[in-house]
Amino acid sequence: MKSLIDFALREKYEKVKELRSRLEEMKGIIDWDAFLPLFPDKETMRGRPEYEKKLMLRILFLQSCYGISDEEMEFQIYDRLSFQQFLDFPESIPDFSTIWRFREELTEDHILDLIWDELENQIKRQGIIIQKGAIQDASFIHADPGKKKSGMQGRGREAKTSRSKDGSWTKKGKKSIFGFKSHHKVDEATKIITEVAVSTAKTFDGNIDLAKENEVIFRDKGYSGSGTRAKGDGSMKKGKLSPHEHLRNKRIAKKRCRGEHPYGTMHRSFKAGRTKLTTLARVFVQHVFVCMAYNVHRLRFLLKQRSDSSQ
Repeated sequence: MKSLIDFALREKYEKVKELRSRLEEMKGIIDWDAFLPLFPDKETMRGRPEYEKKLMLRILFLQSCYGISDEEMEFQIYDRLSFQQFLDFPESIPDFSTIWRFREELTEDHILDLIWDELENQIKRQGIIIQKGAIQDASFIHADPGKKKSGMQGRGREAKTSRSKDGSWTKKGKKSIFGFKSHHKVDEATKIITEVAVSTAKTFDGNIDLAKENEVIFRDKGYSGSGTRAKGDGSMKKGKLSPHEHLRNKRIAKKRCRGEHPYGTMHRSFKAGRTKLTTLARVFVQHVFVCMAYNVHRLRFLLKQRSDSSQ
């Protein structure tokens, strides 16, 4: 009976795939098995069995593509055929607390750095060349500051509350913003994100330098006056400018505007401009997966573009 149900689900998914195949294509681009050796072996077999790491990685990837909370993710996996197919129709679906615990695991032992590096290597093996010209920019991740009088005072850092523990207030123009800030370095030619960092909202953009020594880095006026380790500093200048400096800003702006593309895609398509998470470490894990989802989305476009041009 179970095999008949599985067959019926797969048959139904074939129709779903005809209507919208984005997830199917993104799933096939990545070698998911290559991530498995990056996880340390479990020291003990005590406790309930763990879910497959590949399944959990795909769940966090899906979650990042749609901006879904842990609780909603559990429901959507049960509800959506496309999600079940992306996960290879698992016999057992993790609950929201299991998703939360797996995200916590990724904050330890530099596992996330290894996952990011492996994805970058896979992109390069697809023939996508990362250039030395790079664009750095930042964007806010809005969070709920919570209630000042929530009844949770004095109950410790781990008390269950919606009040953000690490978020901070800042102002942009006349608007007050609470939450975090994402910092990205984007390859100028491919628009692939090559580096990502997350800070609290009040952090000055210029305090985060993602450049490497052999790069030329292009940045907006928010970085004016701040140093960089890059060999070429293409930061726009602000203040009283000479005609030569005005022209320089225009040349940099033409290059730097390509760095806005990832933010537009992530905020519009992935709903990445907000978070319900309350600590910097958790928001970082969440946002790295958003950047991974964007990179795979972008890789899919670049491969299709290359295929169309060769025909």
